[in-house]
Amino acid sequence: MSSSPRPSKSSKPVNIKISEETQKGVYANRMIVSHTHDEFVLDFVADFPPGPQIVARVITAPRHAAALLETLRENVGRFEHRHGGIPRSSPATPKAEA
Repeated sequence: MSSSPRPSKSSKPVNIKISEETQKGVYANRMIVSHTHDEFVLDFVADFPPGPQIVARVITAPRHAAALLETLRENVGRFEHRHGGIPRSSPATPKAEA
């Protein structure tokens, strides 16, 4: 397991640990999002033959989902500023709602 210092909202360093297995990551080319009143469920899917398979699931509170959305907007904007626009296509993944 490795750890790396990361700033928190209070600007104090915090050690975040990650297992070797998690550090390898998984590839996903689709995502299914569902939610209840209390949580969002993000299912990351690898869609390859013989068929799609969920490779990771993240369950989080609505306020963390909103923070994730804002963080992704900021980072996609930075990426596009450096590398040019990302082609948009209509989502092929069905949107689920609990």
